[in-house]
Amino acid sequence: MGDKMENINEIKTRFKNRQKTFSTKTKKTVINSGLFRYGNKILITVALVLITLIFTKISDANKTFINRHLFEQSFKFARVNYYYRKYFGNILPFQNIVIDTEKKVFNEKLVYKDANKYYDGAKLSVSKNYLIPVLESGIVVFIGNKENYGDTVIVQQTNGIDVWYGNVKNINASMYEYVEKGKLLGEVNGEELYLVFQKEGKYLNYKDFIK
Repeated sequence: MGDKMENINEIKTRFKNRQKTFSTKTKKTVINSGLFRYGNKILITVALVLITLIFTKISDANKTFINRHLFEQSFKFARVNYYYRKYFGNILPFQNIVIDTEKKVFNEKLVYKDANKYYDGAKLSVSKNYLIPVLESGIVVFIGNKENYGDTVIVQQTNGIDVWYGNVKNINASMYEYVEKGKLLGEVNGEELYLVFQKEGKYLNYKDFIK
């Protein structure tokens, strides 16, 4: 009986050792794969920069074209980011490897009592210190003070529309950060949230975007 128990314990020990070896190999494979993808993204970025530089050096017309579309107009950062993530994945190679099961999830829809015209957008009556959800996914292109709107965050959405979130405090985003629909953007400073919808320099009717 004692010999059988020793054999069983030996088998269990061998099995555990194999599991540890397999787990270590798997982790190394995942990390190496992540590094490979990250290296490819760096090469792609460098190649795009070099192509742009060469393009501007060929002629003055090309240089004017680049200046007009990158600096004089509102460049579509959100749209470029959307297609980059779609075809090449996230910029950070290990973003999807570690899963934080304790991270608090915030995924809400816009809730308000009433909405009225306010300068170029709308003034929404909300509960005190209301937590503001992102209306549509996009990139944060402005954080600062706007006249009549107070502390403001502007998100350039993937659909090409810039949305101003005014009268915001405890902002939960940073410049050029990609924010997803429904995620927490910040808190309302009081009980009024200002929203402005803009596309290509034109202000849009807020009634078309909030329900």
